[in-house]
Amino acid sequence: KKVLKSLFLVVAGLLVFLSGLFPGTLTGFAAENKDQSTVVDVKAMTFNLRYKNNNDPSPHTWDERVPTIKRLIDMENPDIIGTQEVLYTQLQDLENTLPKYNWIGLGREGGNRGEYSAIFYKEKDYTVLEYDHFWLSDTPEVIGSKTWGNNIPRMVTWAKFLDKKSNQQFYFVNTHFDHQSANAREKSAELIKEVTKKFDPELPVILTGDFNAGPDSLPHQILTSDGAFDDLWETAETRINEELGTFNGFVDPTGKGP
Repeated sequence: KKVLKSLFLVVAGLLVFLSGLFPGTLTGFAAENKDQSTVVDVKAMTFNLRYKNNNDPSPHTWDERVPTIKRLIDMENPDIIGTQEVLYTQLQDLENTLPKYNWIGLGREGGNRGEYSAIFYKEKDYTVLEYDHFWLSDTPEVIGSKTWGNNIPRMVTWAKFLDKKSNQQFYFVNTHFDHQSANAREKSAELIKEVTKKFDPELPVILTGDFNAGPDSLPHQILTSDGAFDDLWETAETRINEELGTFNGFVDPTGKGP
């Protein structure tokens, strides 16, 4: 069974409003792939940053949220962060705000267009050995493709990392499922499960995202069935707070900002 020695999960879709969701709904989670023996030690975070919406009122504008995002990330100090909803201009701001981190990603409409599911990582501690993207559709290699009833493209960014200290390798997969189409969410889970089965079976796979689905949903069941992934919300040894959720309506989890 795949076991991560010390994967401290921070579910951090916290600073942002997740459109189309309801308070108390678990929509962002991380999971580890089963059935292998390699051990790695990594602190991972999944974080829906909310896209930069010029209609957001103060104090919820992007410029006003950046300092709070920085405080939270500095406080939790994750090694790797799977982000959702982030636009290229926001990535540029975060580059300046989070100098310890580099990132990989691609806009869901190609190039720097559309939202990213970018992966941030501590460059001094990790090397990206390979990375790629695929779209959650019947034609995953086609940029911007959508065929499952979703009105906007959905995608996955993944990377194979080397931990420079331990010399261990692992995969990190990040995504954002559709918020409207149940069919798209279910097929997205099936595709991710299919793709990750082709990864090196000796290496751990960490999956993060905003799945727009609860723990009793069919996408969750698909991902955790047949020995595929463990939901770390259920299995993590360390929690910040048992009541911690993935929706907060712009309430600052650090207690120090707007």
